[in-house]
Amino acid sequence: MVHLSAALMKSPRRFIDSVRIVARGGRGGNGIPKYGGIGGKGGDIYLEAVEDYSLLKLKNFFPSQRFVGHSGGNSKRFQILGAPGEDTIILCPSGVTAVANNKVIGELNRVGEKLLISKGGCGGGPQNGFIGQKGQSLPLTLDLKLLADVGFVGYPNAGKSTLLKALSNAKPKIANYPFTTVAPNIGILCYEDYRKITAADLPGLIEGAHMNCGMGHKFLKHCMRTKILLFVVDLDGFRLNPNTPHRTPFETVMLLNRELELYDEELVLKPAILAINKIDMDEDEQKFQKLKEELKLYKNNVQQLPDDFRPNSLVKFDSIIPISAKDDINIEILKQKIRTLIDIYQEEKTTRYQLESSSSQHKDTDVIYM
Repeated sequence: MVHLSAALMKSPRRFIDSVRIVARGGRGGNGIPKYGGIGGKGGDIYLEAVEDYSLLKLKNFFPSQRFVGHSGGNSKRFQILGAPGEDTIILCPSGVTAVANNKVIGELNRVGEKLLISKGGCGGGPQNGFIGQKGQSLPLTLDLKLLADVGFVGYPNAGKSTLLKALSNAKPKIANYPFTTVAPNIGILCYEDYRKITAADLPGLIEGAHMNCGMGHKFLKHCMRTKILLFVVDLDGFRLNPNTPHRTPFETVMLLNRELELYDEELVLKPAILAINKIDMDEDEQKFQKLKEELKLYKNNVQQLPDDFRPNSLVKFDSIIPISAKDDINIEILKQKIRTLIDIYQEEKTTRYQLESSSSQHKDTDVIYM
């Protein structure tokens, strides 16, 4: 096996979750008609998921993004069977989906997994006039979905980055304006018993994200691989700019729910927690209680909203927690709730596996209000 690697190099700190490459298997070796010699098969090309790797490294190490397999050896008078070409392995991170001609040809979800993406050509023999054949050539898109235990969902400026910093050791960019987060930030929640949980702060959504509006739609796919979702909503609601309408907290929750549903209905079935952020004044408790009542009476209140606000299926929040990420209010409670819900999720998943059930329905739990 030939492993494609390169010395580490400095590169701009950027995040990419999609790369286009072209892979062509090695050419088969020629045969010898006189002796009936068979040429060696061309080398195949594989993807292999490894730790501590990224698509950015792949792109920087191999700027041409073209990979050609090793040719098979020609048949020789004293070596009738030509030597097969060595296989080529392209390193990539786990979580990559390989897509060719708009069709998924495979996924690499765990470190160590391999995926054949391009076959080497046949060696020359009687069936092809002893002429070695070209290897398979395939343009591919490598699409990455981050693997995190918790995915943050919310509109811009809801305080997701501040919350990630409060919960973990991450140091995301934080500012008092929308779209501070332009790429996913990963933080690690550490517990006293050394348990660790990963959380991904994704760029904020805007209305119409499922139709490729704004930046957030590019990262909705990362929610698919998280175990649970953490909705982060500003107690005062959301307004993108002076030219757009103000959305109340209830409308914000409904719109976020709707965006996820339109992107993929499976997302609204995930276990979820709702964190109502920026509760740091005495009068905020009254606002929070009002929102709780609106959510309890969801079926009545949603009828008052425009049709495009109304989700078909409501996310079932295991907990609704008032917090202030800035002032560290209820952060420890939220941290423990995250752990508990992940443990419940894992227990349910294990039970389903043991029962060999094909169903992946989300358990209908009671809403817990803090």
